[in-house]
Amino acid sequence: MLSNASKYAIRSILFLAENSSNNRKFGAKDIANELEIPLSFMAKILQKMAKSGIISSAKGPGGGFYTSRENLQNNVEKILNIMEHVNVFEGCFLGLPRCSDENPCPVHHIVAPFKKALMEKFKKQSIAEFALEIKLNGSYLSLKGIDLKSKDLLK
Repeated sequence: MLSNASKYAIRSILFLAENSSNNRKFGAKDIANELEIPLSFMAKILQKMAKSGIISSAKGPGGGFYTSRENLQNNVEKILNIMEHVNVFEGCFLGLPRCSDENPCPVHHIVAPFKKALMEKFKKQSIAEFALEIKLNGSYLSLKGIDLKSKDLLK
């Protein structure tokens, strides 16, 4: 499972990919508010991603966080490697310590192909491609301000 740090990092870079540019930057407070993420946690994540080159930042008046063309060529795997420090898809889905192809847990053969396919997508797809896919599919980074009843999400 992904840590909250990884989830928030992915959501924040996708927000920046869709909304920011060299001329339009966002402060940590703005991003945290928009994505409904605790500000102190969001600030640490943004700093870590900026230091690692996943996103860009500028100081001073008009400063903030944004994505450059180079940033948008990164992929989700790079974000996970920075945020998690381990491959989150290697562990057993049920948490068993010795689960493997040779010693599978009860759901290993169901989950293993899914985890492999997801990681491959995270390796191959750039942030720019991921953001475009989200935009085309009408996905949400936050449910803030969305009338759930009108979106038929409760069915």
